[in-house]
Amino acid sequence: MSKQKAIATPNKTKEILNKYGFSFKKSLGQNFLIDVNILEKIIHYAGINKQTGTLEIGPGMGALTEQLAIHSDKVVAFEIDQRLIPILNETLQVYSNIEIVNNDILKANIKEVIESHFDSGQKIKVVANLPYYITTPILMKLLMDRLPVSSFTVMIQKEVAERMAAVPNTKSYGSLSIAIQYYTHASVVMNVPKTVFMPQPNVDSSVLHLEVRQNPPVNVLDEDFFFKLVQACFGQRRKTLRNNLVRHFASILNKEQIESFLNDVEIDGTRRGESLTMEEFASLANVFYSGLRKQ
Repeated sequence: MSKQKAIATPNKTKEILNKYGFSFKKSLGQNFLIDVNILEKIIHYAGINKQTGTLEIGPGMGALTEQLAIHSDKVVAFEIDQRLIPILNETLQVYSNIEIVNNDILKANIKEVIESHFDSGQKIKVVANLPYYITTPILMKLLMDRLPVSSFTVMIQKEVAERMAAVPNTKSYGSLSIAIQYYTHASVVMNVPKTVFMPQPNVDSSVLHLEVRQNPPVNVLDEDFFFKLVQACFGQRRKTLRNNLVRHFASILNKEQIESFLNDVEIDGTRRGESLTMEEFASLANVFYSGLRKQ
């Protein structure tokens, strides 16, 4: 595979922007990476090798795509912005192991794409510099679809990365932490300065690594109900568990019933949502779910 000057440099990026008269769309959260060292660290944390198939979301001008092509077996990259397709076709033309899909990742049939582009049984990893305005919907869709993907290594807004990897009794811990960690082992592996992007975003960034679990860490009777109950417990963070649950179930349960369910799992209603472990949330959700079904 012939080498070319890396796309991820300020000069090369400016040269491509000028050649195509490309203007950034704020609505698509476009911030292109211009530092090869950062990209190589992302590849390292993702555990990419020549046997790996990689999925990328939002390749931009191909800075990360190029590094993935060099280090992995094959890259399939989803790009929603039609204006970037001719640019990608040019910047990545020396690489024969890249497929660009001009589609919205939230609407695409990703299982089908994986089946048609990768070998059966091949280890697939998602590696991406995600658009910050839509990070959570993308990750939750990909996780809930239970794709044959072993891990996600994604550059996202620092604050969101901290929330996704947070542990109980911390300011960042909330329903998003539970949702992500139900499906994965989550860790923030690297913080990234604004200066490695063009244009520079208004927020700091982090690289989040999510190792997909074979099975959830807790047994729940109904996943939808579990997630809704968790969200209810964090409805108003400063309020007690009891108050949040009374508010959420006001139309179907009275205070005595809610107190009875809390007693059944030996959870003190004066605690706040942020103090509960995932195991405690699962016990609580199962008791509420069973109790409501008996009504």
